[in-house]
Amino acid sequence: MGELRDRLDGLKRKLDEFARLVDRPAKLEAMQRHEHRMGDPTFWNDQAKAQAVVVELKAIKNTLDPYDAMAQSLSDASELLELAESDRDEATLAEIVREAQRMEADYEKLALKLVLSGKYDNANVYLTIKPGAGGTEACDWAGMMFRMYSAYLQRGGYTVEVMDMLPGDEAGLKICTLSVRGPYAYGYLKAEMGTHRLVRMSPFNADGKRQTSFAAVEVTPEIDEVGEVKLDEKELRIDTYRASGAGGQHVNKTDSAVRVTHIPTGLFVAVQTERSQVQNKGRAMKMLVAKLQQLKESERLDELKDLKGERGTIGWGHQIRSYFLQPTQMVKDLRTRHSTSQAYDVLDGNLQPFIDAYLRWRLGGSKDMKGAEEEEG
Repeated sequence: MGELRDRLDGLKRKLDEFARLVDRPAKLEAMQRHEHRMGDPTFWNDQAKAQAVVVELKAIKNTLDPYDAMAQSLSDASELLELAESDRDEATLAEIVREAQRMEADYEKLALKLVLSGKYDNANVYLTIKPGAGGTEACDWAGMMFRMYSAYLQRGGYTVEVMDMLPGDEAGLKICTLSVRGPYAYGYLKAEMGTHRLVRMSPFNADGKRQTSFAAVEVTPEIDEVGEVKLDEKELRIDTYRASGAGGQHVNKTDSAVRVTHIPTGLFVAVQTERSQVQNKGRAMKMLVAKLQQLKESERLDELKDLKGERGTIGWGHQIRSYFLQPTQMVKDLRTRHSTSQAYDVLDGNLQPFIDAYLRWRLGGSKDMKGAEEEEG
C-alpha cells in the first residue's frame, strides 16, 4: 500500500510542476477574458480577430481540460485509497492500481502539452521543401516529401495551400512552399525542420545503383506581430514571373507570381497563388517578415536550432532523419533514435510517431520537467 501511495504522490508532484510550468493561473485568466469577449454582441464583427481568439481559447482548453480531468481523477483515487487501506479491500486496491497505470499513461500525453506551449507553437506555418545537390534524384525526393507531408496534413485536418511550386526538369520539385493552417501547426511541424536523407535503388539510373539523395525542410511560423522587424525597400529585390503551378488560365498567362529577396540576408520568398501581382506581393512580404523575425529571434535566443532548424548544408552530416528503401526498409530519426521498418507507411503520411518522439525528446523523455523549462525559457 505504501508503494501505491508513493506512486500517487509522485503523480501529484508531476501535476503540480506541470501547472507551474504552463502558468495555469495566467491561462485561467486568459480563458475567462476570451470567453467574456465572445459574449460581446460585436465579437464577430471582425472575423479575423474573432477567429484568432477562438483558436487561442481552444489551445488553452486543450491544455487545461486534460490537466483538470487528471487532477480530479488523482484526487478521487487518493480518497479511495484511504478507504481501501482502512478496510483492507484488496479488490478496490487492485482497481486503484489500474487507475494509477491509466493516469500515468495520460500524464505522458499531458506532458507533451508542455512542449507545445512555446511562443509560436500555436501559429500557422509556411513549410518549404528544397532539394539538395543531385539533380533529378534530389528533385524527385523533394516531390516524394511533398506527397508525404500533403498526406500527413490532410490526415491531421490541416488546411493546406500551395504558395509556390517549381517542378523539376525531369521529375519532382525544385522548390515548394506550403501555407499550413490549423491548431499547433508550428508546434508539431517544427519536428520536421532539417535535412532528410533518402537511400534507394535509383529509378533514373539504368544500372540500378543505390543512390543517396537529400532534401531540406524549413518551417516558419506565421507571425501577426512583426516585433522588431522593419523592412527597407532599398534592401529588397522584387522579381515577377509567370506562375508555373495550378491556378487557372489567367494566372498562367500573366506575370502575377512574385519573388521578394532580402539582399542583406539572402532570404527570399515567392508566392504565385493569387491572380493579382499586388496580392501575391502582399503575401510574399508577410512571409518575408516572418522569416526575418524568426531569424532575429534565433540570433537572440538559445532556441537557434528550434527556430532555424538543424539544417545547415543540405547534405552529409546535417540530416535529421534517414529513409532507407533498399536493401532493407527503415526510417530512423537521428535525434530521437525513433525508427520503424514500415518506410512506405511513413512516406504515405504516417509521421505522427516521429513527431511525438521528437516532442518527448525535447522534453527529456517526458521525465525532466525542469530541463524542459530551461529549454523553453
